[in-house]
Amino acid sequence: MIRDPEILEALLDSVRRFVRERLVPAEVEVAETDEIPADIVQEMRELGLFGMTIPEEFGGLELTMEEEVRVIMELCQTAPVFRSLLGTTVGIGSQGILMDGTAQQKAQWLPKMATGEVIASFALTEPEAGSDAASLRTTAIKDGDFYVVNGTKRFITNAPQAGAFTLMARTNPADKGAGGVSSFIVDAKSPGISFGKRDAKMGQKGAHTCDVMFDNVRVPAANLIGGKEGVGFKTAMKVLEKGRIHISAVSVGVAQRILRDALAYAMDRKQFGQPIAEFQLVQAMLADSQAEIFAAECMTIEAARRRDDKKNVSTEASCSKMFATEMCGRVADRAVQILGGAGYMSEYGIERFYRDVRLFRLYEGTTQIQQLIIAKNMIRAARDAA
Repeated sequence: MIRDPEILEALLDSVRRFVRERLVPAEVEVAETDEIPADIVQEMRELGLFGMTIPEEFGGLELTMEEEVRVIMELCQTAPVFRSLLGTTVGIGSQGILMDGTAQQKAQWLPKMATGEVIASFALTEPEAGSDAASLRTTAIKDGDFYVVNGTKRFITNAPQAGAFTLMARTNPADKGAGGVSSFIVDAKSPGISFGKRDAKMGQKGAHTCDVMFDNVRVPAANLIGGKEGVGFKTAMKVLEKGRIHISAVSVGVAQRILRDALAYAMDRKQFGQPIAEFQLVQAMLADSQAEIFAAECMTIEAARRRDDKKNVSTEASCSKMFATEMCGRVADRAVQILGGAGYMSEYGIERFYRDVRLFRLYEGTTQIQQLIIAKNMIRAARDAA
């Protein structure tokens, strides 16, 4: 749902200009230094990008899901690392608080997240709990007005920069399933929190992940999201469902950039006396990529619109996430093929995108998890209809 087309278009124009003038020129520097320059981060704050999904009453832009995906598609016409820095705040870091938090929790944390003063991070994955999120072992045991947290979280995006964690922990050790899991807001400066070294990753230089260790960390009981135990897993799943549509938009935006670069190269590069874009086998790769991008864009926007209409979009979110992320990988692979030997060389940038986008098929639920969700929803719907 688009509330005001003119206001949205003005925002999109600002994002396009920011991407063109500031982010694209910084791509190589970020890849080489593994750091996003501080002045670029500050400009992101000033544009309001950290608060795009947070309500206006807390200082955010309060974008609808459709508006959000359109902004993300523009923002991701560059290296996805830039989006990654704010992604945990606009998505899984803040949305659990927004969806299920108390009025006091929202008032305390959301304004700081909206301005980018606090970067939020989502602490769910563990060494023994990933796709099987309900099997997590981190515990939060009630002790008077506090919970004492112990455990280790793994691959936590933006953990080194985080000001707060949306933490999933087991409050009822006797309940080994999802019902024993609760969600908390944890100040990243709390005593007892320590960090592992930054992970050395395949791609996405500048986006930092690491282990986060909780050693007898005392978290105020007031920071239990929603003030209720045992519903943390439900909060996580609601947040991840929204995040899957967001990642679909990321995949579309990055794929559009990759294809644009591949097309420009194909029109410039000459073999046998003509641009390689004139060869039908190259045209087939270009056409297949364009068609798949269009399909993923349509799926993503449709899923976003249905969510804005308050419909159940579990299946649609998983469909778009699965298709868009797999599509992006195929587009990146074709782009390397179109560039030939140049596609394998770092100076052209395509090999960097090729490595960066491989992650899309893993986080927010792997492709295989999306297949399971889609199929189970289909079976459930068929049984209900019968």
